[in-house]
Amino acid sequence: MEHLKLNNGVEMPALGLGVFQTPPDETRAAVEAALGTGYRHIDTAAAYGNEREVGEAIHASGVDRDEVFVETKIWISDYGYEETLHGFEKSAGKLGVDQLDLLILHQALPSAFDRTLEAYRALEELLEQGKVRAIGVSNFMVDHLTRLLDTARVVPAVNQIEVHPYFQQRQVQAFGAEHGILTQAWSPIGGITFYRDGSHGSTLEDPVIGAIAEAHGKSPAQVMLRWHLQEGRSVIPKSTKAHRIAENFDVFDVDLTADELAAVDALDTDQRGGPEPEDITLEAFGRAIPEA
Repeated sequence: MEHLKLNNGVEMPALGLGVFQTPPDETRAAVEAALGTGYRHIDTAAAYGNEREVGEAIHASGVDRDEVFVETKIWISDYGYEETLHGFEKSAGKLGVDQLDLLILHQALPSAFDRTLEAYRALEELLEQGKVRAIGVSNFMVDHLTRLLDTARVVPAVNQIEVHPYFQQRQVQAFGAEHGILTQAWSPIGGITFYRDGSHGSTLEDPVIGAIAEAHGKSPAQVMLRWHLQEGRSVIPKSTKAHRIAENFDVFDVDLTADELAAVDALDTDQRGGPEPEDITLEAFGRAIPEA
C-alpha cells in the first residue's frame, strides 16, 4: 500500500474502497472482502445509507480499528453548525467509532452557501476537539473553494471530485494543489458510460488505455488506477465483487512511463458524468438522514 500525507500530517492509504450505491445488504461482504485483501481505507457517506454495515464489517474483520482509515461525509440536509455537529454524532454512532479519520462535506450548497460555511465551521470544531483526524470537502469547484478559504481557519485536507481519464477537472486539481488540498477521485475508472468523439464508449474500452494495459499485463481498470496514483491522487474505486476488489488492489507492482501517463492525460473530453455542482439545492437533493 502507498500512503499520502495530508496537509495536517495525517497519513492516508492512497487506495480505498468506495461504497457509493452499494446496497446495505451487500456492503458488509464488500468491506470484509476488501479488508481481507489488504485495503485499509473505506469511504462511505451518510447519504449512502450503509454506514452501519461498514462499521459492522470493520468490527467483524479482526483488523485493529487503528489500522483502518474511515472516511464519511455529511449530507447537505445536515448543513449548519449545530446540524453538522449532530450529523457527526449520527455517522459515528452508525459506524461504531469514537473518532473519524476523515470527515468531509458531501457537496457545496451554492443556493445556501452560508449553511455550507457553518457546516465547515462545525468540522473545524470537531477537528479541534479530536473527534476527527482530518476534514475536507467533496465536489467543490474553484469558486466554492475560494469562498470557503476566505473564512476557513483550517484548509481542507481533501477535495473528493469526479476524476477519470475522460473527465479530469485539471483546473480544480491545480487550485487544490496550490493550496495543499489533496484531490481524491470518485468514479476513478469512469464507471459511467460517456460519449466520446460522437460515439458511445467507455474508458474500459478505450484503445489507448487498452494498449497500455496489454503492454503491462494489467487490466484497463488497473491502468487507470495506477495513472491516478502516479499523478498523486487518492482513489476510491467501488465494487461489490470480491475478484474485482482484489484486482483493483493489485496495482502497486507496475509503473506507467511518462509517455503512457501523458497518453491517458490526453483522453480528457471535459464531459461530467455526475450532477453539476451548481445545480445542487436542498429542494432537489435534500433528504432526511435517519438518526439510527
